[in-house]
Amino acid sequence: MNFPLLLFSLFLRNLQQSLPKRTSTNATTIPFMDFTLLSLHLFSLFLLHQPLYAAAAAASTHKTTATTRFRSELISHPTPSTGLSPTTYFEVTKPIKLPGTKPCSYLLLHHDFAYTYGKPPVLSNYTPPSDCPSQNFSKIVLQWRATSKGRQFDRIFGVWLGGVELLRSCTAEPRANGIVWTVEKDVTRYYSLLMTNQTLAVFLGNLVDKTYTGVYHVSLSIHFYPFAERNFNSRDPNWNNHDSSANSYRSGADLILPISRNLPLNDGLWFEIENSTDVGSKNFTIPQNAFRAVLEVYVSFHENDEFWYKNFPNEYIVANNLTGTPGNGPFREVVVSLDGIVVGAVWPFTVIYTGGLNPLLWSPITGIGSFDLPSYDIEVTQFLGTMLDGKTHEFAFSVTNALNVWYIDANLHVWLDKKSVKTEGRLLTHASFPPVVYLVSKFTGLNGSFLTSANRSISSIGWVKSSHGKVTTNSTQALTYSNLMVIGNDGNLQIVNQFIGFNDSVFATVPSSSIHSIQSFKRFPLYLYSNSVDQGNETYSLVTNLTLGFNEEKKSSGSGLLVSSLKNLQNAQGTILVKGNLVVSELGSTQQEYRYDGSNFCYFRNVSSSNYTILYNKVDNTCK
Repeated sequence: MNFPLLLFSLFLRNLQQSLPKRTSTNATTIPFMDFTLLSLHLFSLFLLHQPLYAAAAAASTHKTTATTRFRSELISHPTPSTGLSPTTYFEVTKPIKLPGTKPCSYLLLHHDFAYTYGKPPVLSNYTPPSDCPSQNFSKIVLQWRATSKGRQFDRIFGVWLGGVELLRSCTAEPRANGIVWTVEKDVTRYYSLLMTNQTLAVFLGNLVDKTYTGVYHVSLSIHFYPFAERNFNSRDPNWNNHDSSANSYRSGADLILPISRNLPLNDGLWFEIENSTDVGSKNFTIPQNAFRAVLEVYVSFHENDEFWYKNFPNEYIVANNLTGTPGNGPFREVVVSLDGIVVGAVWPFTVIYTGGLNPLLWSPITGIGSFDLPSYDIEVTQFLGTMLDGKTHEFAFSVTNALNVWYIDANLHVWLDKKSVKTEGRLLTHASFPPVVYLVSKFTGLNGSFLTSANRSISSIGWVKSSHGKVTTNSTQALTYSNLMVIGNDGNLQIVNQFIGFNDSVFATVPSSSIHSIQSFKRFPLYLYSNSVDQGNETYSLVTNLTLGFNEEKKSSGSGLLVSSLKNLQNAQGTILVKGNLVVSELGSTQQEYRYDGSNFCYFRNVSSSNYTILYNKVDNTCK
């Protein structure tokens, strides 16, 4: 029998890891091919017969302890430096739509992140712009620019202002000739925070030694774009102009509270969730004249749950007497609670970091969301009636079926009624039940198939009375999940077909009309094929095929209707030939098609690469 792929994956993640077995509490084992799951099973089989795309399986993890965070992995020789210029890495995304004005730009921080593991975040005093000719800004852009050279792993990092997280990201993996990458993020939604004195904190845990030599040289800047004169009085959704109830809902929040850990720390400000019973929480109070609140949640997953979507069910691990193998199955859910009541959930997009599966897949085109991890908004206006009492309340986070480790924190965006000192509200209805999770398994020895499916809905209705009237908010989350996992070739072959549907809707109404609505329909498909083939003479090849997608249809109304559609799809192929623990040869190719269609802006890009080289690149701004 060939050395199983599951052990290869373990070797690539970290051989010394070993966790106690945990049993999923919400899973129900039912006979194979239960009629209730027939349609879901057929859908998964349809996905399974997609064309295969060859890709490789070298793992990437992000550790949380001094002994396990920096993993052992297959060693490849750095690409010889022959005077080549640094490689530019990038994540494909639409450009930020900017006004035609000159920005006021400021360098916030410059730092070399060398041996920073276990040390405090880098801190800097932040003050809002005072010398800019205009103090009214249409757009604010945060810019991260970094270079590195040598050998290094991908590192997760975060940027916080006053404890509010502005950016969660992953570094690129350097080369001998050097790399450079830039991340630009629209941070206009944090307008009110950016107009106050705060402490800036940046945490990037890195390790430098004789083997891993890459130091990350980072510059962090911010650019303030004033309104164009002709648009100064426009109804820009990010401009704090509360002329009407509709505009007040579309403007940026008046106050943003950090739901994160407090400094001082020798780590990031995120909460660390290490198992399924672990909880991260933060107490807070809000002003008593609030009329709207939205919780923005940041999520990333690492170490034994970095590839949670391909973790084996516990019954398979026990039956095959496997040790040190990440388990708890492939279903994960971030649960958000307010004072012990579940108010929302996040079924996260499967971000693959720049060292994930095969680093050559992400050179120079990085994985979807890897340079700017998505955050997830949960409307909590319906619960303001319980928060407006001037007392302390608590937000808490947990992860269903979690293994170590998940990094989670949040920002509470609060809108204040400037015409009153106290608002009032009441929660009318709230319905939230644990997800219904099914596991259909059929396996003999190391070979078999597993179909995991889940669904959940969370809904609530509440009203808030303010100078804008008595506004009733109705919020609903509807989530669906399926994961078909096939293991064959005596454990050397693994196929994962996963689909996540993540729908949100928020409707704010007064008795006579609707003043605000947001509807978001997200679809996260993932197809992963990985196999190891014994080539003899202590040599084997690792092959992986990957299809990864982030699709979202969005509709919002208030002062006009805004509609957008995003279709973002990556295909990646690669192989690694290994002799002993040395990489003899490797090949990685990636193709990506990105299409965004909005009410007043469109963007299309089709790009492909192979082993650091761009093969094709087409950009179009035409709306179809």
